[in-house]
Order: sequence, then structure tokens, then C-alpha cells
Amino acid sequence: MIHSRIVLHFPGFEPLDAEAHRRRYQRSAAQTSSVWQARFDVGALSVDGAGAHFPVDAEVAGWTTRSGIHVFDHNALITAMRSEPVWMQVAKGFKAGFDVVRQGGAWGYFRHAWRFGLFFLFPFLFLSAGMALGVNIAAIPSVLDLSPWWFLLTVPAGVLVFRYGVIPFSNRYHVLHLLADWRLAVAIAEDRPEVSSLIERAVDQAVEALRQPSDEILVTSHSMGANFAISVIARLLEKAPDILMGRRIVFVALGGAALQCSLLSEAALLRSRIGALARQPDVDWFDIQCLTDPIHLYKCNTVALSGHADAPQPKLVFIRFKHAMSIERYEKNRCDFLRMHRQYVLGPDQPSGFDFTLMTAGPLPAKSFEALQSTRAPVIDPRS
Repeated sequence: MIHSRIVLHFPGFEPLDAEAHRRRYQRSAAQTSSVWQARFDVGALSVDGAGAHFPVDAEVAGWTTRSGIHVFDHNALITAMRSEPVWMQVAKGFKAGFDVVRQGGAWGYFRHAWRFGLFFLFPFLFLSAGMALGVNIAAIPSVLDLSPWWFLLTVPAGVLVFRYGVIPFSNRYHVLHLLADWRLAVAIAEDRPEVSSLIERAVDQAVEALRQPSDEILVTSHSMGANFAISVIARLLEKAPDILMGRRIVFVALGGAALQCSLLSEAALLRSRIGALARQPDVDWFDIQCLTDPIHLYKCNTVALSGHADAPQPKLVFIRFKHAMSIERYEKNRCDFLRMHRQYVLGPDQPSGFDFTLMTAGPLPAKSFEALQSTRAPVIDPRS
């Protein structure tokens, strides 16, 4: 059993800072405590040379475990993109979509996981339909053979309908947020300065975090966070090869979206880091995937599809969210694809094979979840 653990967590593409992630973790831990008849006490956030982190003290079946959860969010990048004027967000978003197509990403998505291909198309089709509506309103004088003076009314009307009708309606489906997601995907693939500087800063913080002794080192990543996790850990092992001091890293991707970036032609550095991490003998890597989550490339192996078929491949571990959720909550949320995509890091309603809090703060070794069965809750032997 694990008594002490260091967790390096790389969240997905959400407008949440480290404190917001801590509060979410606290809510999820409360649900896990109820489900498992256990205790998970989540402490306050600290920010220092090891980055943003908080402690979790757990008592499960008589076993006590203390985990330090280090959160490596990329909220600063999200905030910068979302604070731009709407027209700039739309224009840059469509530019990113064009780059994804130009670099072969769209073809790769549809070839390997068509649902993710549809996820890629969704925000662009949505806004294109809205633009078409605005253009049709502006073109009414031509259609009805009216005086050109009518354009003075219909052109502003078309613009206003798009800006104050389509855009607010699109917020229900997080369309502008999804455009920003594709902008970041291209930025990661091209290793732009704002991405590389964030990675280097995270590497220094991770080195500081790993100076503390622990029974286990666990790296978890959710969605887009997989790209940062892979880059940071691969760079860390390159920059400080002796940092593990005989310890191992368990690397877990939850609905990982590394292929969202690595399938782009300009993502050579990311693909090389994926290969380096896969070949690292001190890293145990497995991917947890779910059929009802369309925002990742289901049943696709990140390492092989990134050009490293000869490297050790991460095991694909499949779960079903319905096994951890109540029937009511599952039916309510199953059509909200963004909400279901977040379920990897949210709390359960009932015991199942996977529980994020239990894996990151409980007494079971994280590697034991590599053999999980979604319908079967793990057994924790009571301490005598």
C-alpha cells in the first residue's frame, strides 16, 4: 500500500486556475468519501518553487496516505486567447482550423476516430451557419431586387444578428472556447514561444516537487493536458536524468488528446517526446479511455500513431462512466459531450473500477488501475 505520493496533474483545456481545480478536487473527494466510506481531507493551496500544490490526507479501510497534488494548469494561455475581441477570436480560430487541415490533422482524425473528426468540425460549421445567416440578411435587397439604399439597413442588421444573436447562442455550446482549443493545439504542434516557456517553467517546478521523498510518483493528465504532461516529463528526464533516484513514474492519460496535436505535420518535437517517454524504462504509461467520450481518439494508441510503432505501447484501459454515475445523472449528462469529457476527474455516485480521487490519493498503487475492470470496484484489504 502507498503511504506517500507525489502527483503531478496536468488539467485539460478549461478556464480554471489552480485554486479552481483544487476546489473541484475537493468536491469530487467529498463524493468519493461518501461512496467508499472513507476520508479524504483536501488542504489549502500553496504556491512556491514547486508550483501550485495542495495536500490530501486519506484514510481508507484503516490505511492512511498523504498525497501532494501539484497542478500544472495552462489557464494563462486560455485567458489570453479568450480576452481578445470576438472578431479576433473567430478569425484566429478559423485560421487554426485551416492550419489543422493543411497539416493533415483533420484527415488523421477522420481516419482513426471519426467522432473526434466531427468534434473538430463542430465549431467551424456552427459559426459558418451563423455567418451564412448574417450574409443572407445583408443580401436581402439583392434577392428581392430592392433599391441599393436598403443595404444601409440590411448590412448592419446582418452584422448585429451574428454578433448579438449567433455569438451569444453559441456560448451555450462553448463554440468560442472550442476555437481557442484548436488555436492552442496548433501552438503546441508548432512549439510556439508561449508554449515552450510554459513547459520549461513547469519542468523547473516539477524538479523541485520531486525532491521530496515519496512511495509513488504519479503523473496524471486530462484531455489537452496530455500534451503538456508528455512534454514536461520527457523534458524533465532529459534535463535532470537523475531526478528519480531509483523511483518510477506512473503516467496516466485520461481521455488524452495528445494525438490532437501530434497528428499535425509540424509537431515533430512533440512526436519525438512521445517516443522518448514511451522508451523510458522508468515510466509505466497507460491510457484510460471511455466510449461515451467523443473528445479523444478512442481505441487509438498515441505512441504508435505518433510514429513509434517499435516502442513499448501504453496499455489502453477502457471504462464506462455509467458504472460510476447514478442512472439519473448519467441520463441527464450523456448528451453534453463536454460534461461527459470532464467526468474522468469528477466524483462518482457509486463504486466502480475507476475513481480519480481514489487513484490519486488512496492507498492503492496507481499502477494497479492498469488492470481495472469498469464494472468491478477495486478491493482494498482492511488494515489489521
